[in-house]
This record gives sequence, C-alpha cells and structure tokens, in this order.
Amino acid sequence: MAPLIPDVDLPPQPWEGRLDGDDAAHRRWWQAVTAYEGGTAGTRAEGTPGAQGTAGNAGGDDARPATLLGFASDEGVRRNKGRTGAAAAPAAIRKVLGPLAFHLDRTVYDAGDVVVSGGDLEAGQERAGRAVKELLDAGQVTAVLGGGHETAFASYLGVAASAAVRSGKRLGVLNLDAHFDLRDEPLATSGTPFLQMAREEAAAGRDFRYAVVGISEPNNTRALFDTARTLGVHYLLDEDCEAERVRTFVAEFLDGIDVLYLTIDLDVLPAAVAPGVSAPAAYGVPLPVIAAVCRQVAWSGKLLHLDIAELNPALDVDSRTARVAARLLDTLLR
Repeated sequence: MAPLIPDVDLPPQPWEGRLDGDDAAHRRWWQAVTAYEGGTAGTRAEGTPGAQGTAGNAGGDDARPATLLGFASDEGVRRNKGRTGAAAAPAAIRKVLGPLAFHLDRTVYDAGDVVVSGGDLEAGQERAGRAVKELLDAGQVTAVLGGGHETAFASYLGVAASAAVRSGKRLGVLNLDAHFDLRDEPLATSGTPFLQMAREEAAAGRDFRYAVVGISEPNNTRALFDTARTLGVHYLLDEDCEAERVRTFVAEFLDGIDVLYLTIDLDVLPAAVAPGVSAPAAYGVPLPVIAAVCRQVAWSGKLLHLDIAELNPALDVDSRTARVAARLLDTLLR
C-alpha cells in the first residue's frame, strides 16, 4: 500500500494487540486505529481547535479526528552528540499503544512515517511539515511520534504553515523538557529547534510565544539562559515544578494564545520513569505533574498539534519510556 500523503515515506503498518472481542466495549487501540484515507473533518473552520479555540470549551466540544504521523529520525541527536536510536521510536510507541484499551470519543487515524535517511535531516523536516500542514488543514488533531527533538522543528513547519496560524491566530509553543533547545549551531540538531522557530517567527512578523516546563539548571549553560531571556521565554525549573505552580504557569500561558503546539521531550521525566532517552534526567519532573499538564492542555480547547520526542527504544528498560509516551498520548487525545 502506498502512503496517501505524498510526503510520507512509509505507509501505515498493521497494528497488533490482544483480542477480547470486536464490540466497542472490548475495543483496544489496535482495533480502533485505521489508515488515514484523506478528506476533511467537516465542521472546524480553518483547522482550528474546538468550536472557537477557547478555554471555555473545556475540551468537550472538540471531537475532531486525530491522526498519528511518525517522524523516524535520530540525525538531529547524532549531530548533537547524543545517543542515537530515536528513529525506531514511532514503531515502539505504536507497539505499546496498540494493546491499550480505547476510551476515546474520536476517530484515530495512522498516516504512516516520514523517514530521515542519508543524514538529510532538513529535507525530512520539510516533508514532515508539509504532511502536518495537510492534516491540520483537513481538520485533524495531529500527533507526531518522534524521533529526536529535531522533531519539533518539523512540527513547527507544519503548524506555522497551517490555515489556523496564517489566519492570524496567536500561536503558543509549550515544551515539557529539561532543555531549552535554543542552541545556535551551523546545522540544525536536536538542540536547535526553538531558536530556529524564534527566527522564523521574527521573519514572519509574529511574536515568539515559547514556554518550557522542567528546565534543568545544571544541563543548560549560562549562554542558553541568556538566549532565553533575550527571546522572552517563560520557563519553570525542574525543582520548582510543584503541581499547583505548574498549573498556574500553564494557565497563564494559555490565556495569552489562541492555538497551542505542545511538544514533550521525554527527558523531562526522571530517569527511573523514562530511562530510554538520549539524555536521562537526574532530577526530572514527576509523571503525575506532566500528566496533569496534558489534561489541562487537552481540556483548554486550544490544542492544535502535539508531538512526543526523544524515546530511544534501544536504551529503554522493559519498554518503560515507550509505555509512558503511549499513556501521555492517550491522555492528550482522550
């Protein structure tokens, strides 16, 4: 079967899982997900979330179909001198997601994978961006399964080109991450995506609205903190991520935007929870806090696009990190 979206390299593969029955009461993800066949979701103007994209929707009005897209890349991690292996993450996430019980009130599609090969990260990011734009403008909630955190710039290219952003809606980027990823390098890496975004937003005449939950002070240089201050980045250190403080921080950020791109770098979690990442966290933000952010974002009515990055299956213990990624994705779409 050929991919329906021209920029997708690998078509959707068969999902697998336990069979308890064919009816809705026994349905699991592997039974519910179908290959993306194109077309529009119908009722959402210009790919915007909810009825009006406002927090007052409380998420309950947002029944847009969701489409999963893999970004099989670890080239950005390699360039950033990290531990490679994230290219295998999309398949690993689908594998552990498949057997989970399906409680969603929306249709879920799989659009296949964009694959970065031969070290040509930039071309892969452009292809993934075009695919994300096409899906968003068809009325989908899009969820990219990375890949290293170079996934974020691929996502951004699609979000920034979408009808929702081009129509003038204020875009916010919320990153759950131990790192700013604002490095200034000659080539794009997994550590540069948000500086790339800042420059693209400036070129487009838009404000760069970027917030990070979980910054590890020892793992970000003074230069990175200076760059964050220059760009007006809002952030919380990992040591300050008490549940209520995080809730308030996210709520204030959501109040200043119309549509949200959420990106989750799994290294925001403690290494014991997420060992299978390129840079395990010595401290990290507790999983219940990260899950609460996902619920808050999902219920805001503003979520346009999401991605999950930095899973490295080769380093994962008992698929522990992949299972966390699957659980967070289920929470965000449910």
